Amino acid sequence: MFKPKYFLYARKSTEDDDKQVMSIESQLFEMREFARKENLEILAEFQESKSAKTPGRPVFSKMMEQIDSLDGVGILAWHPDRLARNSIDGGRIVYAVDTEKIASLRFPTFWFEPTPQGLFMLQVAFGQSKYYSDNLTQNVKRGMRQKVRRGEWLTKAPFGYVNNPRTRNIEPHPVHSKIIVKAFEEYAKGEHGLVSLADFLALHGVTTGKGTPLGKASIKRMLTNRAYLGFVCHHDEWFDGSFAPIISPKLFEAVQKVLSARERPRKRKAKHDFPFVGIFACGECGSMFTAQWATGKCGGKYRYYRCTKKKGTCSQGYVREDVLADQLKEQLQTISLCDAYTDYMLTRVAEWEQEEKHSSQSGVQNLSDSIKASEALMDKLVGAYLDGDVPREIYTKKKDEIMRATLALKEKKKDFAHQGNNWVEPLREWILDTKQATFLSSSSNFPEIASFVKKVGTNPLVRDKSARFSVPSPFGLVAERRAMFPLASARAASPRSLSRDEVSFCDPTGNRTPICRMRTCCPSR
Repeated sequence: MFKPKYFLYARKSTEDDDKQVMSIESQLFEMREFARKENLEILAEFQESKSAKTPGRPVFSKMMEQIDSLDGVGILAWHPDRLARNSIDGGRIVYAVDTEKIASLRFPTFWFEPTPQGLFMLQVAFGQSKYYSDNLTQNVKRGMRQKVRRGEWLTKAPFGYVNNPRTRNIEPHPVHSKIIVKAFEEYAKGEHGLVSLADFLALHGVTTGKGTPLGKASIKRMLTNRAYLGFVCHHDEWFDGSFAPIISPKLFEAVQKVLSARERPRKRKAKHDFPFVGIFACGECGSMFTAQWATGKCGGKYRYYRCTKKKGTCSQGYVREDVLADQLKEQLQTISLCDAYTDYMLTRVAEWEQEEKHSSQSGVQNLSDSIKASEALMDKLVGAYLDGDVPREIYTKKKDEIMRATLALKEKKKDFAHQGNNWVEPLREWILDTKQATFLSSSSNFPEIASFVKKVGTNPLVRDKSARFSVPSPFGLVAERRAMFPLASARAASPRSLSRDEVSFCDPTGNRTPICRMRTCCPSR
């Protein structure tokens, strides 16, 4: 008995294996069962995971080439929309039927005969499939535009955020968002490159799917991702988002400056562990001090610091690292304050900070006016773009500048309520520095000592194997008072050794406030 010969074609719309994973399998099962019942002979099977919205399917093209080389072959598919969803592929099928290259088309879910009526119904089915694809595209685009207008995230949440199915938006991840902030803060310090930051993230569990550190390109995308500022990207254009930002504009801009400065980083050799290199200059010739390893008479290894002598002859000798560190710790002791004083001053700073929160609102009003002016400028720019007066390239660039400037103004307005930070934070930082000086004066952590000397010291010099550095006010005030009262300096651990006149600091009005007002420190007078 004669069996018509057919090519079996099965297709699913997505190339992602975890989506529609049963589609082709179910199609094959149903069509094989249909061929057995209808007594159809299957010459070959063609399977494809490709969208039919646009032409260019390789497996479909291969099948059509074989059909063109044969005569009287049919096609078995689940539905006409599996064969074509665009006018070119649909027309190719219809033309092959007209020229009798395709003898028959069979569908378990659709009737077709090679008659004028059957061809008309086939073209209607292809047209409906194309209409479905086009309409679905428009609906998706319209939905995305509406989400952008509402400031909602459009796709899968970036690292640091998590999708919230209830609100259909994203929100900061309770753990990953803190890792992102820490990564930005570390990179802004200038001590990390892209590779070392990837290692830093790997220590916190942020790796690739294979468990290896992220690549440099991934790290750079993370550091330049404006989604962390609360922006939504759509068609390479950024819009205000309705979700909470993770990174402050100030920190984001600081990272961008570091990235810009390191666009072409120099290749550096591996550094030795010399913590005090790059800090001190020679007190005789002005050259910088360098370091080297030396072997003692008994075979011990020591680190020595010496003048590079790049500016000419210099008579300065070597200084051993532990001796240099002891000299620095002695000087740090002169600018340190005991916990009793620092705790009292921190309490007073907190009180002043609360008072400043109730200060004048004129600055807030000025910032509000600036924000309104920036928003008006944005409206004017959008209007000019819609009228066709501004090219898209200029529009997107200018819009991005205005959005970032507006965000910075809003952040500044938010911080203005805490305008006491303009002087409170530096004062609090100084107090904590005096407290850290106390700790480092008895510490053996040389890198931390070196970092602290870089922070608070000025004009660091080494001369005659003696290291010294200057300190700005108010550190100088502490050192001066302790020099005037050596007995108090020797008994720094006891706050009662300092009187009312020995230590004082200034409040916001410039009035000097005695620390000994704290009753636990000084005896009553």
